[in-house]
Amino acid sequence: MNESFATSYREALNAMELRGPRGLHTLAASMADDPSMVADDDSLSAYLTTADPDDALRRDLAVRLATWDADENAAWTGNTEPNTRARRTRITSLLGMGEKAAALLLDRFPVATTEITVIDGDWTPWYSESIRRNRDFYWGHYAHHLLHTRGFSGDAVVGLDAATTKVVERLADPSRIERHQAKGLVVGYVQSGKTANFTGVIAKAIDAGYRLIVVLTGSTDLLRTQTQRRLDMELVGRENLLRGISEHDVEAFDYHSDRDWLDNKFVRHGIRPSDAGQPDIVRLTTRDFDYRSLQQGISALDFERRDRTRPLYDPINLAGSDARLVVVKKNGTVLAKLVKDLGKITTRLADIPALIIDDESDQASPNTSNPKKWHEDQKERTTINKRIGELLASLPRCQYVGYTATPFANVFIDPSDAEDIFPSNFLISLDRPVGYMGAAEFQDLDVDFEEASATFATSNEKAHVRPLLDDADNDSELREALDAFVLTGAVKLFRQERGVAHFRHHTMLVHHAMQRAVHSEKAAEVRSLWAKAGYFAPASGDRLRKLYEEDILPVSQALAPEDGMPSSYEELTPYVARAVRQIGRSGDPVIVVNSDKSLENEEIDFDQRPVWRILVGGNSLARGFTIEGLTVSYYRRATKQQDTLMQMGRWFGFRPHYRDLVRLYITPSLHMAFEASCRDEDHFRTELRRYATPVDGKPQLTPAQVPPLVAQHLKWLRPTATNKMYNAELAERRSPGIAVEPRRWPSDPGVIEANTKAFQPLLDAATTQTRLHGHMSITPDGSAASAEWDYNAWIGRVSHPVLLSVLQSIRLVPDDALAPDLRWLASLTTDQIDSWVVIFPQQVGQGTNRRVLGHESISVFARTRQKTDYYGGISKVEHRGPAELIKRGRADIGEEPARRLVEARSGSILVYPTVDRSQGASNSVPGEANEELKPGQVTMAFRLVAPLTAVGRDNRLVLFTAKVTSRRGDAIVDKTGA
Repeated sequence: MNESFATSYREALNAMELRGPRGLHTLAASMADDPSMVADDDSLSAYLTTADPDDALRRDLAVRLATWDADENAAWTGNTEPNTRARRTRITSLLGMGEKAAALLLDRFPVATTEITVIDGDWTPWYSESIRRNRDFYWGHYAHHLLHTRGFSGDAVVGLDAATTKVVERLADPSRIERHQAKGLVVGYVQSGKTANFTGVIAKAIDAGYRLIVVLTGSTDLLRTQTQRRLDMELVGRENLLRGISEHDVEAFDYHSDRDWLDNKFVRHGIRPSDAGQPDIVRLTTRDFDYRSLQQGISALDFERRDRTRPLYDPINLAGSDARLVVVKKNGTVLAKLVKDLGKITTRLADIPALIIDDESDQASPNTSNPKKWHEDQKERTTINKRIGELLASLPRCQYVGYTATPFANVFIDPSDAEDIFPSNFLISLDRPVGYMGAAEFQDLDVDFEEASATFATSNEKAHVRPLLDDADNDSELREALDAFVLTGAVKLFRQERGVAHFRHHTMLVHHAMQRAVHSEKAAEVRSLWAKAGYFAPASGDRLRKLYEEDILPVSQALAPEDGMPSSYEELTPYVARAVRQIGRSGDPVIVVNSDKSLENEEIDFDQRPVWRILVGGNSLARGFTIEGLTVSYYRRATKQQDTLMQMGRWFGFRPHYRDLVRLYITPSLHMAFEASCRDEDHFRTELRRYATPVDGKPQLTPAQVPPLVAQHLKWLRPTATNKMYNAELAERRSPGIAVEPRRWPSDPGVIEANTKAFQPLLDAATTQTRLHGHMSITPDGSAASAEWDYNAWIGRVSHPVLLSVLQSIRLVPDDALAPDLRWLASLTTDQIDSWVVIFPQQVGQGTNRRVLGHESISVFARTRQKTDYYGGISKVEHRGPAELIKRGRADIGEEPARRLVEARSGSILVYPTVDRSQGASNSVPGEANEELKPGQVTMAFRLVAPLTAVGRDNRLVLFTAKVTSRRGDAIVDKTGA
């Protein structure tokens, strides 16, 4: 296949941009310069089978297919749903492809399964398909840059297109006559591409007519500079940056020596935008300088109007007016200057279509920081939010979009703090990106490995997590982390030499304390250990060989054999020496990164030069700042200090061709606290997805009703707002066919005993021991798949009133954690539920069998408390299958005694008599086999699944009430109004 073949097909795909898919081969043949070129299924399939992943035709085809897959309302779709196999079949049929070629396309370019969760109220559609297609100057160039310079996949760019459209269409039409402010929140993942999302939103907003863009970054210069450069490089572009300035002017141009500028990696528009009838982007901040009072230069903030008899928001004036971009750090003084300068311009502020992007809007978030520290930070945050409120008040056409890495954002927790920026119009939760390395990759969630069964291939923790001693600061542990840093750097150089990838940066993070004074001490300690490590001496060889052969090599062989590894330490040795030289090239392997201006700290700049260094720091590395090439993290903090996910999440992100090399050295107590927080967030995101489904065209959940759901997850937090409160109150949480599995259980023996005794009716009912076995074609999450189960269990059946009485008698943490669920269960009628099948799963062997409340010997399960009142997973995946059939009224769950228990409207409850597992132990069930356990020793944890028939007549899954009924539509009200 030659280049002209690929060019013909690429031109054919481009020709379909406006009209959609049609005869691909016929069109490609008509585009060919060579009339003898064969264009058919076989020739295209042969080309794609051998094409490089970065091949231009392959990339263009991926983009076009993903775009058509996601199209929501084009005429050619034939009423097929977006991102489905039916839609893809429709596409390949219109392209004129046979079954075999269509199957190849599906294999090479799978249908994306993005899940963008949208919680919103009423909004006025305006951002039509024609607007998106005809006004895409900045978005089009940004998307092209992502594909051709950043190396994004077609699926990723199409997914970004869809996600950013969800945001922009919920803003106000910038040319709308009536003033309207929309306020929203976008929830992503730590280090997952939120900047790419808000850059896309800004691009589309400017294309649509927004003319003042204010981007609020974190509170450090480091983060502001990083964000400014990213926007300049990927959105503003060369023509807007230069604006008549020489790129060689050292004083006037901030990127004259920037490596990416010199390598032509800044986006090009091909022409100065205003010469093509598009708005220029005028920067009011630069890479090196935050916002400053403009004084005599105030005209830079003023806006041009072609027709001065019309307001700025009139389409005629918007078309001829440039956009202003301001990137400022969250500092009360800086924001005050901007508010003051806006008051001096001649353009009526009420006429300016403006957009505020608030990056890291949950900074100093209370979700995982200790309450005392949060309330200290709250003072500065409240000041900043006051300034944002002033901006919004002075710009009545200004839209506000906050970005956060946690759904437990401040605005859902403290009503006095959120009053001006509450996302009253929409909340959008982004899907977890493909290739993202996040919390799940450092946890074995919902997996209860026996000690012998965990392998590097099956256990994330075994592959990536290296536990530290909780109570000691051990030089040998830190030295091992340094050794891992050297070895993984050597592997990167090995792979780079073989063309796998180019690794510009290779970094290690040492995070030991928040106090800045400690950073210098820790940096000195790391330097000392580095100097004593003897990396150029033969003595270090045995130590490095052992770590390579026992850790680095087997993990990579299990996880990434395709990326290649030296088969022996001898083969790696030359690269070890090169890695050590590269890390120590500057004469100091360590950089201290914090906000202490009194220290002679070296500036870290990933944009200007390769960084192969060890970073020691705290807050400056904690929130939002991207540590490029991060491979080894050493994380030790006093357990009494609660760490924010933003700080811990530096480990997260995209690690192409080196995710197998990532190592996290952390204390077990911190790792368990981290896992508990991750489970909470994951469960909450699942709740949002569940409640986002409209019922009768109306939302089940509005942003104003999110706070009480957050409160259900963060019961320990009681912010003290003196005069404000959230208006919504959670009344019922309905879960027909959806598992309810509490994880917070009391640790007080007296409460445990009372809870266990409350389960006596279920123990009394479970008198039959039988075998449960079977399979199903639907997994618990509803996706098409198969699952099998085969285990013994004690089983029985109880009436709905009996089960309800049991659940109403127990206490969780907090006491009323089940209250919204119980109110729903209490409302169910005999038309919705008949009975409950009780299942006590049994483990293989008798070693964990104990007697409880006089019942015959049953299996007792050891579980780890990750906090005083918090277990990790309770149920086992392999035990859940029967519940999926029972909730559908299907009885084929096992042997005849089990099948007899299932009625048309049965629910099920899996009960796990649970004891606390000691740290590091695999079993920890007290006593001997078949001994009686005291009720205060065993927690009766459970997993409850109600039948699908338990859905309410209104089909809603959640109900809310208003504390102040006269202000039902308001998210925040005065306490005096209650």
